[in-house]
Amino acid sequence: MIGPDDRVGADVELERVVRRWQQLPLDRALPAVPGFHEVVQALADVVSDAEGMPHDPVPDLGAAALPDQLRVMVHDWRSVGLAEEELAQRLTALRRALP
Repeated sequence: MIGPDDRVGADVELERVVRRWQQLPLDRALPAVPGFHEVVQALADVVSDAEGMPHDPVPDLGAAALPDQLRVMVHDWRSVGLAEEELAQRLTALRRALP
């Protein structure tokens, strides 16, 4: 069972990623869009696997939508009961990969 303390690490990392993304100048953010989108897609694929559903592509809605898409994937990840520690690790890796 996932307790509230287990979610803290992932929640902190999610907010760090979002804050960092919002602070990036557009010329520095644009080259990072493909990597950010890949992480969102990877989360979606893991959720799909957990639900026994086929992988669907996450739509490319542009750089400004990526934080919202990430939040949705975090919600979906949790809704199927996947490991919070793995989620936090993926979010940490994304944050560290941002310029």
